[in-house]
This record gives sequence, structure tokens and C-alpha cells, in this order.
Amino acid sequence: MSRTAVVYHSAYGHAKRVAEYVAEGANGTLIAIDANGDLPEGAWERLASADAIIFGAPTYMGSPSWQFKKFADASSKAWFTRAWQDKVFGGFTVSASLNGDKQVSLISLQTLASQHGGIWVSLGMLPSNSSLATRNDVNNLGGSVGLLVQAPSDVGADEIPAGDLETARLYGQRVAKVAQKQNGYPSFQQSFTSI
Repeated sequence: MSRTAVVYHSAYGHAKRVAEYVAEGANGTLIAIDANGDLPEGAWERLASADAIIFGAPTYMGSPSWQFKKFADASSKAWFTRAWQDKVFGGFTVSASLNGDKQVSLISLQTLASQHGGIWVSLGMLPSNSSLATRNDVNNLGGSVGLLVQAPSDVGADEIPAGDLETARLYGQRVAKVAQKQNGYPSFQQSFTSI
């Protein structure tokens, strides 16, 4: 079984709820980025020992929250030593609007994973985009790069549409399965050197 860490920032509880569903699907652990953009004690070590890391952040003004960006900048120490090389990565974002430029945030998360030499896992689901589709259907927002979630601005985290939460759970499961497969085979470097 793979070890998955879900590292996320949540200001109002919406991203936290999504992270919980992602972690449930991945059978992973949660690492919350606090209001100052810092990680709890021991979190960097847990990330280093994880097989998969799933990033999560709200989308504010077209990009992840500044707290998440502070964490991303602080990960440069892991980048420099290639500590996360060949780990499996995924990501999610949540905003109040159906679109709200969430795709920009996902690409930012994907770029961070790529800078670390990681292997990014797409959502891997067809969109629920027929005339009969509702917000209770999985992937109703039509994501492909990663998980997109919409939470209305005037309600709490308990009002996130059921379809988005089920998509979150399934995505966590997918990332963990990919990590398990990745760890079941020799690394690319090992395969390359044996040729």
C-alpha cells in the first residue's frame, strides 16, 4: 500500500473538507498549511517519506492562496536535493465560482510537481456534461488535469455538492493506486542503468 500525504491550505473550511475526502479515498494523511503558510512540526519529514503527495488550495484571484504559495516556495529545499524526485503527485482546488480560473491554480500545482521531478496524475474521469447531469454527478465541472471543486460563497463547507466530494474521494483513490503501481516497478533510473 502506498503512503499518501495530502498537503493543503484552507481558510474557511472548504478546502479542508475536500482534503478529507481526498485523503479518505487515498487512505492518506492530512497535512494542513496554517494561516501563516507554515507546516506543523514533522510535516516535511512526512512529505519526504510519502510515495504520493496531493496538493490542495483554494483559488483566490486566479491562483492558489498565498499561504500555499509560501509552502511551495519553502519546498525549494526539497527541490534542491531532489527529495521528491519520481514521487507521484496530484492536486485540487476549490473556489466559489463554477470556473473562477481554477484551471490556472491546477496548472500551478502541476508545475510545482514537475519542478520537483514528480509524476502527475490526471483526474482520469469523463465529465458529466449531458443535459441530464447535475451537481451530484462525478466530475460535473469537467476537470482533467486534476480535481476541481465549487463551493458557493454564501454557505459553509457542508454545502459542497455531493458530486464534487465523490469526485474528490475517487481522485484520492486514483492517485494512491498510481503510486502503488509506481512503487511496484523499478524506478526509471534503475531500469536505465541496467540497460
